[in-house]
Amino acid sequence: MPQVPGPRSRELTRLREQYVARGVDEQHPVFVASTQGATLVDVDGNRYIDFAGGIGALNAGANHPEVVAAVRAQAERMLHASFHVLPYEPYVRLAERLCAITPGRFAKKVMLVNSGAEAVENAVKIARYATGRPGVITFENAFHGRTLLALTLTSRARNRDFGPLAPDVYRCPFPYLYRSGFASEPETVAACLDAFRGLVEEVGADRLAAAILEPVQGEGGFVVPPAAFVQGVAAYCRERGILLIADEIQTGFYRTGRRFGVEHFDVTPDLMALAKSIADGLPLGAVIGRSDLMDAIPPGGLGTTYGGNPVACAAALAVIEVLERDGAGARARALGARLLERFRAWQAMWELIGDVRGLGAMVAMELVTDRRTREPAAEATSAIVAEALREGLVLVKAGAGKNVVRFLGPLAITDAELAEGLQMLERAFSRVCTPVSRSH
Repeated sequence: MPQVPGPRSRELTRLREQYVARGVDEQHPVFVASTQGATLVDVDGNRYIDFAGGIGALNAGANHPEVVAAVRAQAERMLHASFHVLPYEPYVRLAERLCAITPGRFAKKVMLVNSGAEAVENAVKIARYATGRPGVITFENAFHGRTLLALTLTSRARNRDFGPLAPDVYRCPFPYLYRSGFASEPETVAACLDAFRGLVEEVGADRLAAAILEPVQGEGGFVVPPAAFVQGVAAYCRERGILLIADEIQTGFYRTGRRFGVEHFDVTPDLMALAKSIADGLPLGAVIGRSDLMDAIPPGGLGTTYGGNPVACAAALAVIEVLERDGAGARARALGARLLERFRAWQAMWELIGDVRGLGAMVAMELVTDRRTREPAAEATSAIVAEALREGLVLVKAGAGKNVVRFLGPLAITDAELAEGLQMLERAFSRVCTPVSRSH
């Protein structure tokens, strides 16, 4: 087994500790040198299988040759002009394409930005201006970003030490079935919908601009809501004149087996926030919504110097073509089926795995110290992630308790890479876990 971290990574870690802010987190003490598809190579020449995908930003695969070619061609023509000064074709071509592929048979328009947090902030800004209302409903265990408003919309576990936070944000329960405390899914859904309706009535619909919802909670631990809940929220929003914003930053671009996660629930949002896999890792985000909402703000009211950078737009156009042509949805569903089967087999083997869940290729295991109390097993999760890295597998944790092991690898991962990565993960579990048969 190679030395991890190697000497060059250790040298660079010393520089990182001296010059990079401590709050800029890292999950692995190795420095990457090159990427291709679902394979990484670090500065010491160690090879890894990638189950992290740049935190879900590489659905098309790292350094996809067609994306690289599109980036190279655009970079040779123009790196930057700022769309607000001199518009350029890649921006409007991408806007046209996004309007065509996103849900909703109505006229749409697009604003391009640099990141997911910017997309969320601007979606809420548009909703507030268009409705003339200040309030926004978010959900417990959510993650929407780290800038002020996006952080406010994010779960209390992540934002409680960064106050004062933005005003007029209200929080509602999300149907986290494994931890709801109810005996059945219908009871959980009913309780969460009752709480949502009650909050709307308490605050007053005339003060609420929007509700923002992740079709599957990403950083919260891949929590998949029942369709009845998403449909109930959408229906009540329509009834009360509240806009629905879908945060598709992690669920978008076929991660769940459909183009966008919300499509699983037969719900059409008024506004959508996109980023991550939109441009194969280049900084790009988007707000897409009904034309009447997007046009409510007059010229000059929306803007960003770098948003919709021409190189990032060229990458995004290539990514969309690759994903559509190569059947990314079918691939995500096939990956998800294999992952669920393997993870459930491990759940039967190891007491540590309390829950297995997912949608499409968005699949995770929640680790607990005791299946009865469901106490998060944060230390064991960290140990497994570290053991996996020594094996040659890159993972990223999730969940409020930092106890969820998830798959966010590229959808372009090969069957051989997937099998190799799963073998590595199994070996990591075997060194940390106690078999179920020994725990009773």
